[in-house]
Amino acid sequence: MKNIIELKDIDRFFMQSQALDKVSLKIDEGEIIGIVGHNGAGKSTLVNIITGTYPQTSGELLIDGETCANYDVFEANKKGIRTVFQELSLCPNLSVVENLRVFHPTISGVRWRARAAALALGVLDSIFPGHGISPFANVGDLTLGQRQTFEIAKAFIVTDAPSRLIILDEPTSALDPKMARHLTDYLKLSKDPKISCIYISHILDEVLTCTDRVVVMKNGRIVSILPSSSADKQQILEQMGSSKVGAKKLSYSRVPAKDDSTSSDFVVKPRHGDEAACVTVLRGEVVGLAGLAGHGQTSLLMELYDYKHSKNYIIEGPATFIAGDRTNDGIFPVWSIVKNMTTQTWDKIRAFLLINPQQEKQVAEKWQGIINIKTESVENNILSLSGGNQQKILFARCLESSSALVLMDDPTRGVDVETKDEIYRIIIEAKAKNRSFVWYTTEMGEIEYCDSVYVFKAGKVVAKLTGDKITEEEILRSSF
Repeated sequence: MKNIIELKDIDRFFMQSQALDKVSLKIDEGEIIGIVGHNGAGKSTLVNIITGTYPQTSGELLIDGETCANYDVFEANKKGIRTVFQELSLCPNLSVVENLRVFHPTISGVRWRARAAALALGVLDSIFPGHGISPFANVGDLTLGQRQTFEIAKAFIVTDAPSRLIILDEPTSALDPKMARHLTDYLKLSKDPKISCIYISHILDEVLTCTDRVVVMKNGRIVSILPSSSADKQQILEQMGSSKVGAKKLSYSRVPAKDDSTSSDFVVKPRHGDEAACVTVLRGEVVGLAGLAGHGQTSLLMELYDYKHSKNYIIEGPATFIAGDRTNDGIFPVWSIVKNMTTQTWDKIRAFLLINPQQEKQVAEKWQGIINIKTESVENNILSLSGGNQQKILFARCLESSSALVLMDDPTRGVDVETKDEIYRIIIEAKAKNRSFVWYTTEMGEIEYCDSVYVFKAGKVVAKLTGDKITEEEILRSSF
C-alpha cells in the first residue's frame, strides 16, 4: 500500500524543552490513524510538523516517498493536507461562504457565492444532517458547535486540489453526542481509498470506532501502535501510562430534590415564579444542562453570569465562568500562565493596592501541581500550552476565585482522561463545601455527577430530571 506521509526519527525542541523525541510513523493512502495521549504528550506538535506550521529540529519528513525541503503550510496545502484544529480558524466577522472562499480562493467569478453555498451545504448535509447552518449566516452568530461542524466540513470540501490527508484535532470537542456520532459514522462508512485521516481525541470510544490503527504517545514519543479492531480502552490507558487505570468511578451522592426550600437555600431562582420553565440552583448543588448543542444552554450561563441584569432570575452573585470557547472567551493570549490563572484572585494576592508577585506565583504553582499543567515555568506565555492545558488554566482560575456559583460551559473540552477525573474530584470536594455549579456538558458520562438536570430544546427548558431519571435515555427522549 502507498505511503502518503512518512516521518523518520523526528525531534522537535522548544528552547531546552523537547516536544518530540525520535518519532517515526507511516500513514498509508486511505488509512485512518488515531493518535491518543495525555495533554502535552506531543500530539499537537506532531500535527504542526506534518502541516508545515514549524519545522522539525532533526529527522526527515517524506510525502509520497520524497523528502520535503523548505516545507511550510503553503506547500502542505498544495499537497492536499488539510487540518481541523481544536482552536477554530474561522473569521467570525465573515459569513460561512466568505470563510469558505478564504480557505478556497479559487472559488471566484460572478456567482461565486452561489457556488460556495452549494459546496458548503453539500458537504455539511453529507456529514452532519440537521446541522441548521445557513451558508450566508455570519460565523460569529453561529453556536460553537455549529462553527465546529463547518470547520470540519470545510476540510472535506474539494475545489482545485484534491484532499490527500485530513487531520482532525479533537473534532468533536464542541459537538453534542448526536453530531459526534454523525462524524464518526461518516468516517467509518464513507472511507475514500484516496484520502487518509489522522483523528486525535481524548474520547477513546470514538477513536476505536472510526480508525484502523491507534498511535499512543507519551512524553513526546510513540510508545505503541495498536490495531483498532483488537485494542480496548484499558490497553490504551495502560500504554498512555495512566496512574488511574482500572480505577472505579468516583462515588457521588446526589442532593435530594427539595420542595420546601427556604430563600436562603437558593443560589439561583426564577424571578417571576415560573419554576416549570426555569432553572433553580441550591447551595451545594451541581445542576446539569443537557439537550442538543445550541438550544439555549450557553445563553442561560451568560445570563446567570451577568447576574445584576438578569430579567428572569434572582442570582446570588457574583458568579465565575469557565468558557467552552477558550480562544474567544477564556484566555488572555498575550499574558503569562500565572497572569491568566490569577485574574480573579486579586483579593488573595494583593499587598495593599499592589499585586504580590510571590503570592501570585504560589497560587499558580499550587494549581500546576493539582491538575498537572505541563510547562517548564508558569511565567511562560499561555499560548505555549496545548489546548487541553489552556483549559485547565481556566478551570483553576475559576475555582481559585471566591465566587460561590461556578458556571461551566463544557469545561473538560479537550482535557485528557486522567485530568478529567481530577476535575470531577475537585467539583465533588467543592460541592461538599456548599459551592454550587451549573454545568453544560456534551459528555453524557459527566451528567452522572449532577444532582438535577434540565433538558433544553429550542431555547427552553422542556424537562427537569432528578434521581434515577438522570439517564441518557431520558435526556435523548426529551431532546427530540
